[in-house]
Amino acid sequence: MQRIFDFGAMVKHRNRAARRLTSVTPVLEELAGRLLDRLDDTTSRFSHALDFGGRGTVAPQLAARGMKVDSADFSPAMARLAGGRPIHLPDPEHFGLPTEAYDVILAPLSLHFLDDLPGALIQLRRALKPEGLLLASLPVLGTLHELRLALLEAEEALTGKVSPRVSPFPELRDCAGLLQRAGFTHPVADLEELDFLYANPLTLLHELRDAGETNALAGRSRVIVPRALFPAALAALPQEQGRMAVKLQMAVLTGWAS
Repeated sequence: MQRIFDFGAMVKHRNRAARRLTSVTPVLEELAGRLLDRLDDTTSRFSHALDFGGRGTVAPQLAARGMKVDSADFSPAMARLAGGRPIHLPDPEHFGLPTEAYDVILAPLSLHFLDDLPGALIQLRRALKPEGLLLASLPVLGTLHELRLALLEAEEALTGKVSPRVSPFPELRDCAGLLQRAGFTHPVADLEELDFLYANPLTLLHELRDAGETNALAGRSRVIVPRALFPAALAALPQEQGRMAVKLQMAVLTGWAS
């Protein structure tokens, strides 16, 4: 399998981010809330939940609903602070989760850095009890599109070369198919669009760092970038009402285990 992501770098970024999460907690809670809203829409009752990569925004909400909660993460530091019984996942291809253990799994923006997304969904389906529910979200094509182009253009102008700095994202139309391939029934993928405005463009980069979302692409450049790169790229981003505008296009995935 072609390696798209550097797993070690991703874990390192998330371990570091565990010390800074409070600065982005409101944003993460807002995004996780989109999954929790879907959970409240179902008439099913759940007793044992898995919080997969919730970064402290999911497990407390599930516990407040009377559920026993395990919190799994590839980062040991993130797993410890998530709020449930911590489970460290040491391998992105073999989670080691118990079979048919959970009534419901919530995975908010925690699958998009895995090379084998279909395999990850299969593993989560196997961890669900029959008639268990998966609720997951991930960014899809169009997210940070302007930032991706601005970084490429600024780097080429400054150095004559380009390197990948924003992760590739799947297309929304493929997401329901991924659930179906993984064995889920009644697969649904809805689009949620969120717009963020920044008075200080550098705040975007700081929030990505503090959430553990900095560049972990295997093909990223290891060369120190010119100091002018990020200011030049950020200055080229679209403005709304004098603020930098950034769009997050997020797929919300719903699937049931048979």
